[in-house]
Amino acid sequence: MRAGPLHGVRVVELAGLGPAPFAAMVLADLGADVIRVDRPGGDVLAAAPPPYDLLVRGRDRVTVDLKQPEGVRVVKDLVANADALVEGFRPGVAERLGLGPDDCLAANPRLVYGRMTGWGQDGPLAHTAGHDIDYIAVSGVLHAIGRAGGPPQIPANLLGDFGGGLYLVVGMLAGILEARTSGHGQVVDAAIVDGTAHLATMLVGMLGAGSWQPERGHNLLDSGAPFYDVYETADGEHVAVGALEPQFWQIMLVRLADVGVNVTELPDRHDLAAWPELRKRLAEIFASRTRAEWTDTFEGTDACVAPVLSMREAATHPQLAARETYVEHDGVIQPAPAPRFSRTPATLSTPPHRAGADSVDALQRWGIGDVEALVESGVVGAGRTNESEE
Repeated sequence: MRAGPLHGVRVVELAGLGPAPFAAMVLADLGADVIRVDRPGGDVLAAAPPPYDLLVRGRDRVTVDLKQPEGVRVVKDLVANADALVEGFRPGVAERLGLGPDDCLAANPRLVYGRMTGWGQDGPLAHTAGHDIDYIAVSGVLHAIGRAGGPPQIPANLLGDFGGGLYLVVGMLAGILEARTSGHGQVVDAAIVDGTAHLATMLVGMLGAGSWQPERGHNLLDSGAPFYDVYETADGEHVAVGALEPQFWQIMLVRLADVGVNVTELPDRHDLAAWPELRKRLAEIFASRTRAEWTDTFEGTDACVAPVLSMREAATHPQLAARETYVEHDGVIQPAPAPRFSRTPATLSTPPHRAGADSVDALQRWGIGDVEALVESGVVGAGRTNESEE
């Protein structure tokens, strides 16, 4: 059973890659009834095999051949019963399929039509290919990530695809809310370059004010400060030190003294010229004990020192375990829906399905007629639910 603050909201997702299915996953996590429309062979888009393709969790998957006019009609019939649509094609692809904004808004004037791209719907690069690394490079954000004297560092694809891409969710929610007031739908143009740049608003302001240096590794939050950095421990693991404020720094020093460190010999953290020496001394200190020993030293204090955990380890950390930040659902450990709601809590519903696994039942539930005939004609494909069915 679906639950959550978006219970009753219906969303059509035209299957794609990366940020668009992530946005659909978030909407489904929050209780929306999301139906994912895959084209034949849709499982080739999978990031992992079921049940680990977590980006497609929480929704029904139907396979529709959009090269056939009847397939386009099926999607338009779904749109007629939906609050929103999500697509992540290059600009112009949905229009060529006959499922662009004009086509879909004609079928449902209240529809919120969400478009997710890297470069946006217009501009000189709009029709060119790109990936997360390209979008955060051009947006100016990749340049800011890395150590002094080193190259920019790649933050996996978390910052662009999923950080910048999360703005599609923001836009969809705002559009759905506005449509319920005005009675009119609209197009949400979400671009990774826009979202990533927006995430950097504070740093852009600091850069303009002169309090953020354009060179990597020369600022408080980019490894420039020795009291906001990552240090290797005796067992080859790492701890993260975030003792920015003086009061937290003092607590860290007290805890270091408790385990025998002569903190009086540490250079003054307010002396920028002494930062290289302070970093060297801190590296030596943290290299003298294991990550587990440092965790015991700082756990439960305001020293702002934390172990750097792998994703597998994170699921069992006492804080995350207490909040059930990671949960086991259908035998798979995965992040729980976020954020939390006091009255309409979100819950995980269906595990990841294969493309077409829900075609018949889901299309019938959405009011599509003659589904069996559509399957027989090849317009709709009916697949299998999970890996174990092979």
